[in-house]
Amino acid sequence: MEIFAQLLVNGLIAGGIYALAAVGYSMVYGALKFINFAHGSVAMVGAYIAFVLFTLAHVPLVLAFLAAMLLTALVGVLIERVAYRPLRSAPKLASLTTAIAVSFVLDASVMIVMGADIRSFNLTAQKSYQIGPVYITPVQVAIVVTSLVFMVGLYLLLTRARLGKAIRAVADGVDLAEIAGINSNLVISSVFAIGSALAAASGALIGMDTNLQPTMGFIITVKAFAAVILGGLGNVWGAVAGAFLIGIVENLGVWFIPPVWKDSIAYGILIFVLFFRPTGIFGKKEEAQATVL
Repeated sequence: MEIFAQLLVNGLIAGGIYALAAVGYSMVYGALKFINFAHGSVAMVGAYIAFVLFTLAHVPLVLAFLAAMLLTALVGVLIERVAYRPLRSAPKLASLTTAIAVSFVLDASVMIVMGADIRSFNLTAQKSYQIGPVYITPVQVAIVVTSLVFMVGLYLLLTRARLGKAIRAVADGVDLAEIAGINSNLVISSVFAIGSALAAASGALIGMDTNLQPTMGFIITVKAFAAVILGGLGNVWGAVAGAFLIGIVENLGVWFIPPVWKDSIAYGILIFVLFFRPTGIFGKKEEAQATVL
């Protein structure tokens, strides 16, 4: 029972990290109806920006984290403006191919600048807290708190703020939103900025909890994409639920399979959902069909 409790808490922590990345995926799909496969690489870039600011520039950790989110938001806006906006009226396959190319460019650029070695934030050794049978580190506490704060902030943005209403209007239809006087280009840029900032938070938290390397974006992509598919394409809160489910299942899974196969659980969940419920838990049939088309 103690092992189960520990693995469950580990799953919730992982789910919080995955949720930050999955939300950006879902928001971009809602606005443009295409899967941004460069999203994981954007998260990786954010992680390295935080690493450079904290380790090399000696910026305080919290400030480095926030600055990485801001700078990565600008990277996301630049990617949308240069790589995706010119293809907005092109077939979706063109945007999908471009997203994969952007991912390769980001991965290669970071590898050239930072090298291929595994890096660590080198945080000072911190004593774990014990809560009943569960042990949790200060970094993991920060992950839980950060994820909750950003999820609440995103909820308030999408439901209460004027920008959130504009984002939902564009998701319902760009043409109708523009008829209503909404600047769709500005809204879509805002979606990329928010999604990229949250992706940077996800990547940086992964780096702080474990380590970081230029290829980490691929794993983030797979897990965030699996969460979005599981929760339902275009459904932000479905993506959050899917992220937590994947985090819990993959951590409980190491109770039965070797830990080296832990990352493969997300692949298994993705394949299972695509076979038996391609719409996801909260998704709509037309969304799944649009993805195929």
